[in-house]
Amino acid sequence: MCDTGDQQTTAAVHLKEPAASIVERLKDVATYEGEDAVFECRLSRETAQDAQWFLGDVPLQSNEMNEIRVQGTRHSLILRKVTLEDCGSISFKVGQHSSTA
Repeated sequence: MCDTGDQQTTAAVHLKEPAASIVERLKDVATYEGEDAVFECRLSRETAQDAQWFLGDVPLQSNEMNEIRVQGTRHSLILRKVTLEDCGSISFKVGQHSSTA
């Protein structure tokens, strides 16, 4: 704000969060039925952007079968006690970036 006594003007500052990119991509996982499968991805920066995990085309959420963790720039997905039905592609997407294993 600028105030000269007779006149006054104001302006605002707007910031855009820079997009995060994937710097450590997903790796394929081979495990035995009944064991856990762990997938990890690392981003270039911590971000408030929505990150999403997918099994095939199905979005995943944390529940008793899937655990999703975020620790700084590291994003992890743990598939608990996998079965043959869990075989397929796992994808991680953030902004316009994605990685698949």
